[in-house]
Amino acid sequence: MADHIKIRPADGTWTVRAGGAVLGESANALELTEGDYPAVIYFPRDDIAMEFLDASDKSTHCPHKGDASYFSIVTKSTVLQDAAWSYESPKDGVAEIAGHLAFYTSDKVAVEQI
Repeated sequence: MADHIKIRPADGTWTVRAGGAVLGESANALELTEGDYPAVIYFPRDDIAMEFLDASDKSTHCPHKGDASYFSIVTKSTVLQDAAWSYESPKDGVAEIAGHLAFYTSDKVAVEQI
């Protein structure tokens, strides 16, 4: 793993909400820190209501983590395009995040410790 990436269990229970709905809650989330960037919470896919997410065509590549796939959040009133991502087959050094989803936080998507 790149020295500037750290992964550890996230303390406590975490939730993700969008469009007035709770998309997930987990006591098994992971916290990934990468250099000076803010920490990102990765939720186990089993703890997310996947019926709110649609896979998108977007993908990106990180030289340290691998290829990311993106998901749009579908709410009653809108579609939040590419609001979540996942590393389906991450590089060996960050293998813990396989099977997890992370979310871009905004005024429409909240990731919070509860």
